[in-house]
Amino acid sequence: MNNEIKKAIITVAGLGTRFLPLSRVVPKEFIPVVDKPLIQYIIEEAKKSGLTDIIFVVSPSQKAIMSFVKPAKQMEKVLASRKKEELLKELKDSEAIFEGLNIQFVIQREPKGDGHAVLQAAKFVHDEAVAVLFSDDLIDSDTPAIAQLCEIFKTCACPVLALAKKPVEDLKYYGVVKNEKIANRLYKIKKIVEKPGPGEAPSDMVIVGKYILTPEVFTYLKEAKPSKKGEIILAEVFDKMLSDGKIIYGYEVKGEWLECGDKRRWLKSFLHYALKDPRYGKELREYLK
Repeated sequence: MNNEIKKAIITVAGLGTRFLPLSRVVPKEFIPVVDKPLIQYIIEEAKKSGLTDIIFVVSPSQKAIMSFVKPAKQMEKVLASRKKEELLKELKDSEAIFEGLNIQFVIQREPKGDGHAVLQAAKFVHDEAVAVLFSDDLIDSDTPAIAQLCEIFKTCACPVLALAKKPVEDLKYYGVVKNEKIANRLYKIKKIVEKPGPGEAPSDMVIVGKYILTPEVFTYLKEAKPSKKGEIILAEVFDKMLSDGKIIYGYEVKGEWLECGDKRRWLKSFLHYALKDPRYGKELREYLK
């Protein structure tokens, strides 16, 4: 197995129910963070991490993402004819992130869990490790989070999960890991407790939606039995691997974790990026005073 990661799976097949009524007309991955759609941050992270092949897992009704990755030739013509040079530059800059990327799509016909979504991309992965990025987790850092995980994978050649610390009162919303520290920010994961009850959390370290998966993970995904809700959950598959004695590492990623999985967290993430934006930040800070 090659330790150089070149492929990424990006899952965008969710229904976006937490963003209703907006998600009736705007797919969750296109909800804006300042002036860019959420999905653009994820694609930029993958590309800045040196990944060249992106596999989008989409639902049957998702067409917008397929249009988004193609050049907007008609809009370019209109802006050029109206001599809107600044806007034309913005458009071309946004399209430039797709240069050099090989993009493919696979359909998840029913929402059957994050593990099921990732499994749909198995035929494009073959016998190699792959990065996985969920579309609602952003990490504001100098070095992209996936690039950090790729560096760890080069030396360990085992699955690597992104980790972050959370306050005790918030642990009930996440997959929490029992871990053993083996180096600075690096842990060997012992167990995963999904959405623990009071006093059940084994640590304050939770899983972020960014992973490096090995071919062995896909073997387990194929053999996984659906939960009572009919879903295949990645955290449960990881926990099964751990119980079988497999090694999985966790890395506490450097940077600030900005979540966009629901309206409250998205609004906070929007404000974070807006207030630090060199174009709008100063004016917004004055306005908020």
